[in-house]
Amino acid sequence: MNTNLNDMNTKSVERKARMRKIVAYLKKAYPEPKTELVYKTPFQLVVSVMLSAQCTDKVVNRVTAELFKKYKTPKGFAAAKPAVFQREIGSIPFFRNKTKAVIAAARKIEDDFSGRIPRTVAKLVTLPGVAYKTANVVLGELYDIWEGIPTDTHVKRFAKRFDLSDHNDLKKISHDLEALTPKKDWKYVNNGLVLYGRYVCPARKHDCAQHPLTKIWPPSMNRWPSAR
Repeated sequence: MNTNLNDMNTKSVERKARMRKIVAYLKKAYPEPKTELVYKTPFQLVVSVMLSAQCTDKVVNRVTAELFKKYKTPKGFAAAKPAVFQREIGSIPFFRNKTKAVIAAARKIEDDFSGRIPRTVAKLVTLPGVAYKTANVVLGELYDIWEGIPTDTHVKRFAKRFDLSDHNDLKKISHDLEALTPKKDWKYVNNGLVLYGRYVCPARKHDCAQHPLTKIWPPSMNRWPSAR
């Protein structure tokens, strides 16, 4: 039992040291954490993040370029006709469920929060279609409040590649990364890993020996977990 405990402590120390180096790189490479989703109003951001589940930001931005000309505020989205809205976002995966969630979330914000986007994760996750990841992305982007580290497919992939978590559940991975990272640096993790995964080290197998994060921990070169 003591041996197992020692092994766990050693693993935790190694992971913290590895995460410290990864975050140092991300802070330097991506010093201003900002989403690539395009929006003009706070609730448009909420909608964009909801639509981006299982979908790329590029596709979401293409759809919302027209959508956001018509819908701007929670009140506007709350009044949307479901059949029409479904057609308007029809090229996005799970458009039927997302239509229900967006309209219901808009109505709840109007009814319960006076049309304003809540400033805590606890309140945000009461909105239909908003879970831990979405709540933390919205909080960070709108208010620079970081109650947690959002985990999406990019973050999950790198958490597994760099042996930073033993979990597959997104929220559990978030909590593992939060435990490894000083709170003042939480803001750099999601945005940095998303951009790094998008433009430097994509999910398909490739030679990444010369990539900056691979050099931090070379064993990651041979670890290619599923992003899903």
